[in-house]
Amino acid sequence: MSTRLRRAAARWSVLVVVVVAWEVAAKAVPSPFFPPPSAIAAAGWRAWFSGPWLLTDEARTDVLPSLARLLGGWALAACAGVALGLAIGRSRRTSDYVAPLLAFGRAVPPPVLAPVFLILFAVGTPMQLATIVVGVVWPVLLNTADGARDVDPVKIDVAVVHRVAGLRRLREVILPAAAPRILAGLRVSLSLALILMVVSELVASTDGLGHRLVVAQRSFDFTAMWAAIVLLGVLGYALNAALLGVERRVLVWTR
Repeated sequence: MSTRLRRAAARWSVLVVVVVAWEVAAKAVPSPFFPPPSAIAAAGWRAWFSGPWLLTDEARTDVLPSLARLLGGWALAACAGVALGLAIGRSRRTSDYVAPLLAFGRAVPPPVLAPVFLILFAVGTPMQLATIVVGVVWPVLLNTADGARDVDPVKIDVAVVHRVAGLRRLREVILPAAAPRILAGLRVSLSLALILMVVSELVASTDGLGHRLVVAQRSFDFTAMWAAIVLLGVLGYALNAALLGVERRVLVWTR
């Protein structure tokens, strides 16, 4: 067995031990609030992945809308955060003027804005997207600003000497130097987007995984509730792993 496989097996062995312990404890001391993992997995499979083309109708009303909101809101926040962060990071005067506003904005807990957007947009996807975008833009914006501000002055001087200016300097000097911090901000914002997606669907929604959680909790279907929680964890892990893969390819030069 290769070293990589041994490391992977060691990492996953902890999860396997926890799941087995949960299964044994849940069957030894039955409780409706903590069903065994086997029952949770079976309920999730029946609900979302037992359709004729793998996905069931419930998956199309639970999983797909949530994924669309999560990725759409995260993408909008990423574009806005990178653009504003580059502008703020490369202009000391702009940074000084907007510093109090940034400090205030990032100090406001994102979930408390959900009722505000509910008033502005009513129930629906625009309200949920607004909650996600406003909540997750800060890690991208602040990391991008820090990365753009801390570009090695020697690189800027070399660009000036060789008359590399405008968009070319941004593309060839500033963005590569700030890329590690930008991608770190994107990873943090992706995890936060998952949380805010669920929060926005808990507040007001007619579909999505957050709505499914509320329905299961109100109907005392705790197995379905745990299935939704587990699926959210799997989605978060998969999206983070995908972004890590992109980060390794984009930042291959840093190694």
